[in-house]
Amino acid sequence: MARKVPLRKCTGCQEMKDKRQLIRVVRTKEGDMSIDRTGKKNGRGAYICPSTECLEKAIKNKGLERSFKVNIPSEVYDSLKEELGDSDA
Repeated sequence: MARKVPLRKCTGCQEMKDKRQLIRVVRTKEGDMSIDRTGKKNGRGAYICPSTECLEKAIKNKGLERSFKVNIPSEVYDSLKEELGDSDA
């Protein structure tokens, strides 16, 4: 029997996509934010498509802020932009 593919909603475009295609951003209990490449870090996760377009939308509509219910430091967005810059090349 085929296993069910885990779907997650992108905080930018609001589309449901395969979890493995998305980048996971994690907020730990201590409030630290980081990008989780493994998808296994502890903490609250939010997902975003690996496209600059979706990141721009997420920044604009405060998608990550809503997911985590806190203000997102600009460093997190900067590291996401770097991450996306690498994957576009």
